[in-house]
Amino acid sequence: MSLESQIQSEIKIAMLAKDEPGLRALRAIKSAILLAKTSGAGGELSADGELKFLQKLVKQRKESIEIYEKQGRDDLAISEKAEVAVIGKFLPEQMNENDVRAEVKKIIETTGAKSAAEMGKVMGVASKQLAGKADNKLVAAIVKELLQ
Repeated sequence: MSLESQIQSEIKIAMLAKDEPGLRALRAIKSAILLAKTSGAGGELSADGELKFLQKLVKQRKESIEIYEKQGRDDLAISEKAEVAVIGKFLPEQMNENDVRAEVKKIIETTGAKSAAEMGKVMGVASKQLAGKADNKLVAAIVKELLQ
């Protein structure tokens, strides 16, 4: 089942349940999918494209949450957090920090990186292996720490 059809069925369920935050998040996802499909990028999104697409939506909302919390707008931050939770249902399980650290250590060993100057080599491999499973900011921070 494609992401778009999953979203459509979830929209129906949210409408019947009168789940306003969920419905708002699902409609935002559907809208973004339609924009991506009609932007001239070639129609359908691949599975990897869908994953990156959803991660981008989550990242945007997390940035908004940070801004809202700094400005004391907890009402807007709560709304964004609810949307992140709904979008997160369509993403694979995220790795915790300890698991990411263990994977990065393995990658450093296999690449033979010894210093921070080789961070790019490690990040290239790590971003491919951990795509969709871990936040790139966390991965970069751990790589930097381990190569110091």
